[in-house]
Amino acid sequence: MRFFLLLPAWLPLLAQTENSQILSRVAEEAEVLRQNLPNALSEETLEQRAWLPASRFRSRAGGAGQSTPRLLVRTVVSEYTVAPLQGAASPTLVEYREVVSVDGQAVRSEKEARHALTLGTQSLDDRLRKRMLEDFAQHGLVDVATDYGLILLEFTGSGQRGLEIRPAGRGLVGAEDALIYSWKQKSAETGELEFIGRQAERHALTGRLWVRASDGVPLRVEAVAEHIERKHRIRDEARVEYTTTARGFLAPASVLHQHIVDRQLLTENRYTYAPFKIFAADAEVDFTGQTEPALGK
Repeated sequence: MRFFLLLPAWLPLLAQTENSQILSRVAEEAEVLRQNLPNALSEETLEQRAWLPASRFRSRAGGAGQSTPRLLVRTVVSEYTVAPLQGAASPTLVEYREVVSVDGQAVRSEKEARHALTLGTQSLDDRLRKRMLEDFAQHGLVDVATDYGLILLEFTGSGQRGLEIRPAGRGLVGAEDALIYSWKQKSAETGELEFIGRQAERHALTGRLWVRASDGVPLRVEAVAEHIERKHRIRDEARVEYTTTARGFLAPASVLHQHIVDRQLLTENRYTYAPFKIFAADAEVDFTGQTEPALGK
């Protein structure tokens, strides 16, 4: 005996309406982040674990040999904010940071870093962003990822028009019941930006969006970018956790980025953020608000 279940015709329409309302809430939260985060400052801690190519050695028997890959661990503390990118075709926010210490050794004082940060955000362009990445390289870091903390901006009202978004089930973020949406960019124009020497390339992103089931507030965004470079498959994965600050807007709590070549993990970047503070953008950082409670991971 066979049984058939006929679903009421209005159920798919109801689900579509609920999804539309949830994505509308996501767009609102992304817009609030866009408006508030440029007025905020945080201390960012980056722990990088990089597996460097094995070094050649000569054995006692006289033959050539090869050691196992070397693990290099670096911890970099920076003053962090976001700012509009000068010269961009459309309004674009990007991350900007000034290094304070590397592996516990001071590079500059917090006051000096904040002053440089403020000056930099007033004329932030691709040249200055590339210089920032080069500074990281001088401190021994490789495959540094940037701007992932702002990935929620892909889900503003205008941003969602450039995405394909579909329901993808439910899950948990910590103890929070979450709805999951898969997403992918329709074009690489707003995708991951990669600097290779003097060249810059963009790669389209795909991923998953996690929102709190009870109210649609974004909790996590996952992103993946893949491309072929010199016959090698390059894959970058990122997971960004968001939390609501005491001032009522979302901010990144942590970012995990992994750089994978031919299915082998080569670099892992873990960013965590101290409580965000509000400042006035003048020659010196002028904090105008109380310290917010620490952001969770």
